[in-house]
Amino acid sequence: MIEKYTDEYSCLPKGSIYEKRVGEKVYYYLKYRDGKKVISQYISKDCIEEVGSKVQKRKHVEAMIKSLKKELDIANRILEAEL
Repeated sequence: MIEKYTDEYSCLPKGSIYEKRVGEKVYYYLKYRDGKKVISQYISKDCIEEVGSKVQKRKHVEAMIKSLKKELDIANRILEAEL
């Protein structure tokens, strides 16, 4: 399952959605870090919901991977203690 989630995780966009107001208009950007640089990628209003759901899904998948790794570590410790 960890491998499946890791594959899905790599396909989803990283970062968070940032809203910028210029006068009466609102612009949306996907902000993420690439090494030491912060990248701001413009998101059109047509795609904002889709990108937002993908970003939330990435955060959920990240939490699932962390939880599964923790469970695997606990299981390995139990197996080692029985040997």
